[in-house]
Amino acid sequence: MYHENDPSLFERALNRFWGWVDDLFSAASGATPGGALGLVVIVLAVLLLAAALWWRLGTPHRTATSAPALFDDRPRSAAEHRAASEAHAARAHWSQAVQERMRAVVRALEERALLDPRPGRTADEAAAEAGRTLPSHTDRLRAAARAFDDVTYGGRTADEPAYLRLAELDRDLEHTKPVLTSTAPTTPSNSSRGAAE
Repeated sequence: MYHENDPSLFERALNRFWGWVDDLFSAASGATPGGALGLVVIVLAVLLLAAALWWRLGTPHRTATSAPALFDDRPRSAAEHRAASEAHAARAHWSQAVQERMRAVVRALEERALLDPRPGRTADEAAAEAGRTLPSHTDRLRAAARAFDDVTYGGRTADEPAYLRLAELDRDLEHTKPVLTSTAPTTPSNSSRGAAE
């Protein structure tokens, strides 16, 4: 009869848990400069840092992913990729427009034989290889590959200026002459050797 109004086992466990949390915060606020207010400031700073990391890095993925290939299974020409890119841009679908324009850039370089057609090539690999024969555009090619990766694999959203930069790079590359390096070593001719002797 005397124990009729005693708390249940669950209520006692819950009270012990909240007592433990209270003790934990009391100890933390006692050890923190500024007491309870200092603890609140530290907790808010940690929460802001976590929110900033979440915003910058996006939602964490459980499985590690390697950089997938630049192209899908169906081969298309640079002109087809450009047309698809412009159609996406007309509808203000900037992310898809950026993806298709980067594919157009790489396919155009393959069509000009500045890149060897290779299945499974990533945007970063294409930019690095193209930068060797088009050194004046190396930085812009890397930036284009980064924009493609951010949109395709990083979950970012492209905007109109990103698309326009890529479209301008595509047009500029069409009119750029490659820097071809010869791999054959130069040997002095017999006449120059005779003159030197």
